[in-house]
Amino acid sequence: MTDVAAQPMSDDAHQKHLRRAVIASTVGTAIEWYDFFLYGIAAGLVLPKLFFPQADPFSATIGALITFAVGFVARPVGAAIFGHYGDRIGRKASLVATLMLMGIATFAVALVPTYDSIGVWGAVILALLRIIQGIGVGGEWGGAVLMSMEWTRTNKHRGFAASWPQFGVPLGLALANLVVLGVSLATGDDFFTYGWRIPFFLSLFLVGVGMYIRLGVVETPTFRKLQEKNEIAEAPMLEVIKRHPREILLSALARVGENASFYIFTTFVLTYGTQTLKYEREVLLEALLAAALLGFIWIPLAGYLSDRIGRRKVYLAGVVSTAIVGFIYFAVMGTSPVATYLAIALSLLVWGMMYGPQAALIAESFTGKLRYSGSSIGYQLTAIVAGGPAPIVAAYLLRETGSGYSIAVYLAVCCAISVIATLMLKDRTGQDID
Repeated sequence: MTDVAAQPMSDDAHQKHLRRAVIASTVGTAIEWYDFFLYGIAAGLVLPKLFFPQADPFSATIGALITFAVGFVARPVGAAIFGHYGDRIGRKASLVATLMLMGIATFAVALVPTYDSIGVWGAVILALLRIIQGIGVGGEWGGAVLMSMEWTRTNKHRGFAASWPQFGVPLGLALANLVVLGVSLATGDDFFTYGWRIPFFLSLFLVGVGMYIRLGVVETPTFRKLQEKNEIAEAPMLEVIKRHPREILLSALARVGENASFYIFTTFVLTYGTQTLKYEREVLLEALLAAALLGFIWIPLAGYLSDRIGRRKVYLAGVVSTAIVGFIYFAVMGTSPVATYLAIALSLLVWGMMYGPQAALIAESFTGKLRYSGSSIGYQLTAIVAGGPAPIVAAYLLRETGSGYSIAVYLAVCCAISVIATLMLKDRTGQDID
């Protein structure tokens, strides 16, 4: 069967397919991140009380955050599985599979009985479902980025095109916070009884929308050319580890500051805000919603700037800014309701400076036939050492020191690691990567 991606096409036709690929990648990614972030919100607000009621508040919080963290451990597994198939059978097929896997796992969370019904088995089931979520989102990122980036005809716009799937992160975060906020206001005291389950139920509908959109996209020209030339790798994950270990390691380390800061600013803040600062959950959710909305503007802009002045320059500006902002953030938090709201709402601006150019910076480090595997494993390895542990480390530091400044120091160390790795990672802005 002939695929339009493999045929010469007019500029208008190509632009049509590019727009379709970008929309499908962005919408699908937003839905997958809605699912992933929804669990993080629940871990900060609901799970300690419903699934660890026998423990003291700190232990219950740590227990809930551990079930949250296991999803990050599973993400490199998803990267290995779907990276292999993404480089073997195509970007599109892997993207459809990851979306379906994520949707089923998220919907199932809504059905899990609490501690009062089945004791600790509720937490065990949550952890298993979180692992499935992690596998799904672990395979998602690489395919979504490549679906957009590999449809660009010019080397001058790859950063901007690749930033749109990144846009799916604040979109998913905003959607998750908006839905939880709406359900919280609508159910009131019943939020802990049944209300928290409703956002997980809604995931099934969103996944249906995402599947409809993704099934309509065409495989990327890059992958079709690899098929035509019979250059498909037999074991892409093993080959990329053998050929590009440096790029994988540097990609992972370059993300440490970005990944740790994001989950402190979006997940740990819910525990910190409700338990330590004693703010209402609706106030925190509204502030996070505002933060996500600002990300709508800054992530594509940062991607665009990376095409103009270079990926590495924009990324490094974001990393250094994050290290500084961490101290300001914890100095302001709790001083007043307005100051706290603004600190949360503005927290993702500097993060967006990293996340916008990050997709192209990492994906451009790998050759076409190994790009899905290499970029996926490099991106997802960070989740084990930064994203997953960050809220747990933050909770521990806060208890031991009683000060948010210790968390700011932790963030600064993470950012220092990212600075060193980014300086060592080759910047291929504007270069031919085929």
